[in-house]
Amino acid sequence: FADREAYVADSTAVDPNVIKYLCSKRYADSRRNEIEPTRTASHVAAWRKDGPLSPPRIGSGDTVCLSAADSNGNIVSLIQSLFGAFGSGVMAGDTGIVLQNRASLFSVEPRHPNCLAPGKRSFHTLIPAIVLERNKPLLAFGVMGGDMQAQGHAQVIANFLAFNMNIQEAGEAARARWTGGAVAVESGISSEARAGLSLRRHQLTNEIGGFGGFQGIEIDQIRGVLKGGSDHRKDGLAIGW
Repeated sequence: FADREAYVADSTAVDPNVIKYLCSKRYADSRRNEIEPTRTASHVAAWRKDGPLSPPRIGSGDTVCLSAADSNGNIVSLIQSLFGAFGSGVMAGDTGIVLQNRASLFSVEPRHPNCLAPGKRSFHTLIPAIVLERNKPLLAFGVMGGDMQAQGHAQVIANFLAFNMNIQEAGEAARARWTGGAVAVESGISSEARAGLSLRRHQLTNEIGGFGGFQGIEIDQIRGVLKGGSDHRKDGLAIGW
């Protein structure tokens, strides 16, 4: 997250073998071995083939997240974001829905992974997620909030799978956010955890806001029950009918 770097095989498409490798346990093991538990790293680079890439512009817009599931097994995980404050300025007919302007994140640099090209999607932070367990849906969720999205996803998944929290607890639990130069922590992060981070030479900051907004549904395949969770950090709700 720190450098917002990425790698593509050429300027128009991502090599499927690269995606397969990035999703492999082998790659996860290689990144895990880079972690030094006793101290903070001065630099953490994303895996790439070429040199450092210039970071994209940061938007000033807003985002909405929707997770939905029904009794027939249909599941939707959706994130809609304007990117800029007024998006593209184009409305979809008379719906009142303003189209986004994520094309702002394209580059005209030929070797940049986000170089503008026909039929290509711009690289951005929208990552609505569906988690499968034994090829059956377990979670439909998303975390809004720019670069916090990927960080928030990782923390929610860890809360749910590793710490056995329910869907509401997983989204409510206090979060941390790497800001590029420090680790921002919410007030719910314990003093013991803060001391441990400081001992490892992390620079900590206390911030209010900027930790994303979560919405999610747990699909209990055994009991046939849907369980919803909604983040208290912004407007939203879990509802069923």
